[in-house]
Amino acid sequence: MSATNTNCIFTITDLENAKKKMLNWANRFGIFCFLDNNRYQTDYHSVECLLAAGAKNSFTGNTLTGLQEFIDERPGWLFGHLGYDLKSQIEGVSSSRTDRVGFPDSFFFEPEVMIRLSENEMKIEVKDEVVRKDSFGDAEGIFDEIMDAESSMADDRQDIYIKQRVSKEEYIETIEKLKKHILRGDCYEINYCMEFFAENALIDPLSVYQKLSSTSPNPFSALYKLEDKWLICASPERFLKKEGNKILSQPIKGTSSRFLKDDTKDRKSKEALFISEKDRSENVMVVDLVRNDLARVCKEGTVKVDELFGVYSFPQVHQMISTVSGELNDNTSFTDIIRATFPMGSMTGAPKRKVMELIEKYERSRRGIFSGARGYTSPLNPLSPSSRAKRSKWRGVGGEVNFDFNVVIRSIMYNASEKYLSFMAGSGITFYSDAEKEYEECLLKAEAMRGAISN
Repeated sequence: MSATNTNCIFTITDLENAKKKMLNWANRFGIFCFLDNNRYQTDYHSVECLLAAGAKNSFTGNTLTGLQEFIDERPGWLFGHLGYDLKSQIEGVSSSRTDRVGFPDSFFFEPEVMIRLSENEMKIEVKDEVVRKDSFGDAEGIFDEIMDAESSMADDRQDIYIKQRVSKEEYIETIEKLKKHILRGDCYEINYCMEFFAENALIDPLSVYQKLSSTSPNPFSALYKLEDKWLICASPERFLKKEGNKILSQPIKGTSSRFLKDDTKDRKSKEALFISEKDRSENVMVVDLVRNDLARVCKEGTVKVDELFGVYSFPQVHQMISTVSGELNDNTSFTDIIRATFPMGSMTGAPKRKVMELIEKYERSRRGIFSGARGYTSPLNPLSPSSRAKRSKWRGVGGEVNFDFNVVIRSIMYNASEKYLSFMAGSGITFYSDAEKEYEECLLKAEAMRGAISN
């Protein structure tokens, strides 16, 4: 190998150990994004693990026009997030409450170092100019540093006092008010969320992520650092994935408990979810909403439901997941797609604009990055060095990227400077909802996050 290799593949023998070492190595950066599939092999699986570290270029803002220009100039690997409050630009529904975690409405960065991890290989890519600066060496040097890094993460959880923004009594009262809106015909279904939070909280985000991932490994997990702001994510839900001219969404609506020590009880819980009239009603409403959203950017007649009412098992819960796909119109940009589909229907409801107004009226916390999307864009056709001269043909064509984004749920948000920690949980409310059961569902969804934070 030469002394300035910028793109190398290395053999690994222990995937999970390599992930821990990668995280400890990445923590030196002010900005990084670690995405983990946790070995879920689905029909739409892309890559086991991605790490993007260091920001060569970045975009921060609340304008989709500016974001599109940033993507047009760099039609390749970008990592970042879309915050829920982009809704103010897309739907004209603004928020007046304070977001104490403080993630920007959107942030994307072009990484200095990108690492792709599979079962047996680690592919490291370093920007040429980064190597020339000798800031941390070439691909071979980075691999050596990763392998020399610690693989252990101390479980140093403290007795952090977690409070609820809404009491059980207030929650039940609100659900009854929302059901009256449904009865009047204001909406059909609404996703209502409550916040759990801690002040003066001191945590080690890496060890909290490790604990959350060990108890609740999910296919769209992430540890995302933006200076003093952290997203510790164990999401099971995909928002949108684009490959070529095909796009798909996999909304989740419907949850039931796991009983890992009782196979019979666990199986009955799964079967009950599949036949639940309430959960099917909730699921089909969000599927219809997603179909309508995708139809705005897809060729006529191509939007279809690939799977309806699929029930999948995760460590904490069973979930009802449907898959909707379509073939994109020609010359459809990234932000055209986002304007048509964001925020996602599974975290809003139907009709979307009206329920977002109701969310602003009844929820007590600003969502921020929660119920937004976190993920990446990638080249439509990765170019070899010999064809880099052709790169200019991709510029200015926002649709000429692939992408994959999750739904930011089952996530802990933490501002290290403010020592403020927050996580939210919610459920879809329909006319058939039982307020007591919805409250218990929120507590069930919050359980893994609470356990990862505190003893």
